[in-house]
Amino acid sequence: MKKLLASEVLPDLETGIAAEIGALRGRGVEPALAVILAGDNPESQAYVGRKRKMAEKLGLRSVECNLPAGISQRELEAEIHRLNGDPDIHGVLCQLPLPGHLDGNRIPELIDPLKDVDCFHPYNFGLLARGTPRFVPCTAAGILALLAHYRIALSGRQVVVIGRSNIVGRPLSLLLSQKGHDATVTLCHSRTADLPRIASRAHILVAAIGSPEWVVPEMIAEGATVIDVGMNRVEDPSRPRGYRLVGDVDFEAASARASAITPVPGGVGPLTVVMLMRNTVLAARLQSGHGA
Repeated sequence: MKKLLASEVLPDLETGIAAEIGALRGRGVEPALAVILAGDNPESQAYVGRKRKMAEKLGLRSVECNLPAGISQRELEAEIHRLNGDPDIHGVLCQLPLPGHLDGNRIPELIDPLKDVDCFHPYNFGLLARGTPRFVPCTAAGILALLAHYRIALSGRQVVVIGRSNIVGRPLSLLLSQKGHDATVTLCHSRTADLPRIASRAHILVAAIGSPEWVVPEMIAEGATVIDVGMNRVEDPSRPRGYRLVGDVDFEAASARASAITPVPGGVGPLTVVMLMRNTVLAARLQSGHGA
């Protein structure tokens, strides 16, 4: 069984992105990403911190807009409009989840599509569905990069994606089925009838359902490739922090059947962050007139 590790994929990606940033700086363009964080959710703060560190490493300007937990919907939307109108900001994202009194469903529609580096805006999602994406959602892009790095064939293969969110499962299933990847994709979810039988026929199984160790061995074909997108906290008093991180797949049990599998942590997660940087660079190129 082979572990598919982000650490083996990142160096080439980071080198390429840093070179693009350097080239844009040479033309007087400083790629910049603005991250809106409302409230003090510790997991959101940690994730924003990882974005900041990656931006600093690559030479990309990171702007953090820290807003109080009690901010009103109107004030939050005004902040988005301000960033939309700032020519020195090329990418805008609003870190989720938002405090409970705010309507997070409105946010993707408010971010300028040219600055929508998460690819959540309906226009950008429509381009993706049509097969002509402007931006590729970050986690899906990271998974594609991982598969390409390890030379895992997609053309003609059976892929089962478990999870239908607009963040991972749905866009990934669209991308994998498009020309150039040419996989045959089945998109499943927790209510799919006879899910173990369907999943166990997959050459490549992607778990993005958000439940700890939900995928068990009988869902995995002998020799399949397993991509675990999940990142879940499980209480563990033996750990210094009182918890451990696990994916959506029972890793130890799945390892006995899979030929290749992503660990959690260390698999898909770090690639999501670097792909956000790549989308920001692309946004800077588009907005500055230096092409894609």
